[in-house]
Amino acid sequence: MNRLNKLRANMAFNIIGGTILLLAVAGMLAGIIGLINFTDAFQKEYASTTYHMADTATALISGDHLEDYLRGERMEEYQRTKDALDEYCRRIHVSLVYVIQVDQSDYGRFVSVFNAVDNSVDDTSYTPWEAGYRRDTTNEEYALKYKAIYEEGSPYETIYRIRTTGGAHAHITAMVPVKGESGDVRAILCMQRPIRELLDARRPYLRDMASESVFLILLAGFFGAFYMRRRIVTPIADISKEAKRFASENTLGKPLGRISNYKEIADLAASIDTMESDMVQYIADLTAATAERERLSAELNLASQIQMNSVPNDFPAFPEHPEIDIFASMSPAKEVGGDFYNFFPVDEDHIALVIGDVSGKGIPAALFMMVTNIMIRDRARMGGSPAEILAYVNRDICANNKLEMFVSVWLGILELSTGRLIAANAGHEYPAVRTPEGVYELYKDKHGLVIGAMDGISYKDYEIRLQCGSQIFVYTDGVPEATDADKRLFGTDRMIAALNEEKFLSPRELLGRVRSAVDGFVKDAEQFDDLTMLCLAYNANNNQEERQHDDEQ
Repeated sequence: MNRLNKLRANMAFNIIGGTILLLAVAGMLAGIIGLINFTDAFQKEYASTTYHMADTATALISGDHLEDYLRGERMEEYQRTKDALDEYCRRIHVSLVYVIQVDQSDYGRFVSVFNAVDNSVDDTSYTPWEAGYRRDTTNEEYALKYKAIYEEGSPYETIYRIRTTGGAHAHITAMVPVKGESGDVRAILCMQRPIRELLDARRPYLRDMASESVFLILLAGFFGAFYMRRRIVTPIADISKEAKRFASENTLGKPLGRISNYKEIADLAASIDTMESDMVQYIADLTAATAERERLSAELNLASQIQMNSVPNDFPAFPEHPEIDIFASMSPAKEVGGDFYNFFPVDEDHIALVIGDVSGKGIPAALFMMVTNIMIRDRARMGGSPAEILAYVNRDICANNKLEMFVSVWLGILELSTGRLIAANAGHEYPAVRTPEGVYELYKDKHGLVIGAMDGISYKDYEIRLQCGSQIFVYTDGVPEATDADKRLFGTDRMIAALNEEKFLSPRELLGRVRSAVDGFVKDAEQFDDLTMLCLAYNANNNQEERQHDDEQ
């Protein structure tokens, strides 16, 4: 008790102890807040990527043939689709990919059409459902999600299961509609993906936060004690000692200026010398590290310049073709990015337009982007339709894609004399087409699988007829997925509104208008994704009958 009372009366103990306690409380609060923000951001990112993976899987399914499959018809086509879903499930490392038709009377039951299972992903024991297998909806939450997709036009729904239940580990389930050619919802594709990455990521985060907090508290306590001993405790102890001596002896003592002769101060001087030596070494190390960072920064700047020079930047692009006007822009989220665009002549009467978005960011994505861009350009100049070109590039990339990267691509070839645009889409965003009257609308083409995801994929060509005054606008997902500080997406509706805000703008003016709309929406929020846009205006009179009549004259 006496010792405790002495500690309570000790000024150094109270100051240092209080400081350490405050640091501990602040460290705990910072760790809790950081964990909450980390979990929230991770879940949103997981939901977005799982939705895109599920949406891509719907490209493998013919929504108009589901009833035939359940009746036992078109079984060869059914088996091909099932094999493709099994392979896709394995390649993207998810536990389940299944397609169900839900009873729309109360959404309390459904029938299975396809069911792909990979138990090795999360050490689960799911049993694949056969086609036609019927069962009740899991619970009311699932029923409400099904209803939102069938009746409310929801593009996707998400369910989280954080705890292990019924032998199923923590996972996320993304639900997307499977539509027929007419655009009506025929079924729901569900993708179950483990979220052990979230749980695994939180453990080292908590461990690191705890160890760093303890280290910082101990470090702060050490320097606090060092400072108190040198500046307050030792001088007061010497003064008190001298005061007691003087009170008892009543004689003039030694001046306090000779305090440097005391052993405590000598030890302190030696410690300071050591600290200075360590500090000099630290500064030298810091200088070297700073020089290294500057070197890396210079190399990144050079890489950024190389990447920007790998896409065409001179405008007007084709002054010898006044019938077209092209403008494009690319803004990487980091020093280098994975987006790209290109346009180049295929022959005297055809121009190729390309835009793509590589998975990931940074230098790996930039290298993958440049390789893909070169392959598409070289293959396009050999001839063939966009679908044939994309199939060729996909085959070559899949042959050497050990990192399993992929890229979404939209490729179009414009015939200048007629305005006939043949295009194919490999998992990319819908293009927007402006009519001669000046109104932009999304052209909802049929998406194929992204380049690099699976070998042997074929793509489908489609045709757009550009009239005099028409424009086509293509972009990467950095435009609709631009996010403000409140985590809201810019979205395609705002993009179309920006495109239609003022009619008959040139491509350069139009891209500036869209970028201004995005910047005004995002404001000071950080740019998380690359943002790339390309616009072509077609100004030729491509009335075929008039040209034929002129030729006859």
